[in-house]
Amino acid sequence: MSNLAGKVRDALRGGRLIDADRLLNRLEAIDRFRRAVDGLLPEKPLGAAHTLVERAEARLALSRDHTVVALAGATGSGKSSLFNALARWEMSPVGVRRPTTGVTHACVWGPLTGAAKLLDWVGVLPRHRFVRESALDGDDELALHGLVLLDLPDFDSVQWAHRAEVDRLLGLVDLVVWVVDPQKYADRVVHANYLRDFKRHQDVTVVVLNQSDRLPPADVPRVVADLRQILARDELDQVPVLATSTLNQAGIADLRATLERTVAERQAALSRLSADVDVVVDELAELMGPPANENDIDRRTIRRLTEALAGSAGVPAVAEATRRAYVHRAGAATGWPVVRGWRRLRPDPLRRLHLPGPGRDDTPAVDSGTGSTPVGVTSLPDPTAAQRAAVGLAVRAIADQSGAALPEPWTAAVTAAARSRLNDLPDALDRAVAGTDLGMGRSPLWWRIVGGVQWLAILGALAGLGWLVVGYALRALGLPPLDYPTVGVVPMPTVLLLGGLLLGVMVALLVKPIIGFAARRAGGRAEERLHAAVSEVGKELVVAPVREVLRRYAQAREALALATSSR
Repeated sequence: MSNLAGKVRDALRGGRLIDADRLLNRLEAIDRFRRAVDGLLPEKPLGAAHTLVERAEARLALSRDHTVVALAGATGSGKSSLFNALARWEMSPVGVRRPTTGVTHACVWGPLTGAAKLLDWVGVLPRHRFVRESALDGDDELALHGLVLLDLPDFDSVQWAHRAEVDRLLGLVDLVVWVVDPQKYADRVVHANYLRDFKRHQDVTVVVLNQSDRLPPADVPRVVADLRQILARDELDQVPVLATSTLNQAGIADLRATLERTVAERQAALSRLSADVDVVVDELAELMGPPANENDIDRRTIRRLTEALAGSAGVPAVAEATRRAYVHRAGAATGWPVVRGWRRLRPDPLRRLHLPGPGRDDTPAVDSGTGSTPVGVTSLPDPTAAQRAAVGLAVRAIADQSGAALPEPWTAAVTAAARSRLNDLPDALDRAVAGTDLGMGRSPLWWRIVGGVQWLAILGALAGLGWLVVGYALRALGLPPLDYPTVGVVPMPTVLLLGGLLLGVMVALLVKPIIGFAARRAGGRAEERLHAAVSEVGKELVVAPVREVLRRYAQAREALALATSSR
């Protein structure tokens, strides 16, 4: 018997002990995974991970000195009789009606106070709890000290609530003893609906062929062997199979020895949680794919996004308005003073767009009350349907490139992140354009020099004109005429008048191509600055959310790798 018990012990723990610290590290890694993917992936595939972390936290916080073992079986398998035989007391009702067992009964070996919170967590009502503390004086009962044995409702009950209770408890207990009988040990329900789901929990699973006394003694090994073959097809070839009979204590000796070993080793709870972690890790692994770098978005794709956003924000129109505004302002500053006032009557191209105009610095003042920089709303036209479509295609290109190598749930998460702030783009782009320094806040020095030359020319012309008018007036009044100095044969007043006019025209003609060249440079400079501002908007509202998803994907992979490597 001791040899058999040793084999059962090795089968139960898989030849290894569960390191509690390593198990806690794996649970912490799964919790990190949950936090990393929170809000990104659908809740359904993460349900098992959420449940596991909460259940493990609760179980490990409760008594580690107790081992919760559940007897699970169908109606007529003798499960309740086996429960009573192990407890050596008539605790659970025995019958033949369906369902025989309608509620969960518990038997605790040792003081109930130590297991009360554990039973509260499991959900066994106080009136269905029994204690074997009074029998601890016997050595045979002392070996089971710390055992909490549960008699579950029948999993094939006709009442749905009973089946739901079985499913709930099977997820909480430390070890499950499946009780089958010689007539229904191959029943498809128990194998297809329950046992096959425990293929990763073989360390905490025992199958009992109960009521073996109904078989001829020679047939018991054959039936047990057949049961093992069925379990092997269920991928449960490492699960121990025991034959029991409740006619006497000898018929349950092997099972009792197995429970004693399990209780003594204090490993069942850790083994159960470790197996649960293995299952969850395998499920989560299906959600992950190859590594992904948050900086994998190439410059070409980002540049395409910037170009699309620039078109939508009206950057070409603003750049052209800047060029024309430069021409307008330069003409007003360097043109002939006689026509400057007429030029100023024409609207400034930038002011028509509610952008910084003449006499205003491009950089808005900081509001001393709020510390923020107020930015006005521009009068740029709304983007066309083609421009909006171009933005949508560029955003989609960012999402497609970033999520191309990721599995389906993450591809959807990347796409959702890329589109998450599309509604904020129009206002953000308008603010970026309105707040960009277009380089038109100050007049260049050469404007002032040329303007000064123009004023000297007009003053010279006016002086010559005035001189000539005075001479004409004196002659008209019969007074002695003025003796004009001459330049060659041309009187000085005429030289001043014609020279000033000619100089003004020549200066205007000479600076016109210079103004055109400088205006094109100003437009190009404004376009570069606007592209930079628009690019920052794209990075903030489109690229940054995508990179955040990729960063959390990397965190999730790292956490899952830790949970896997700690097996």
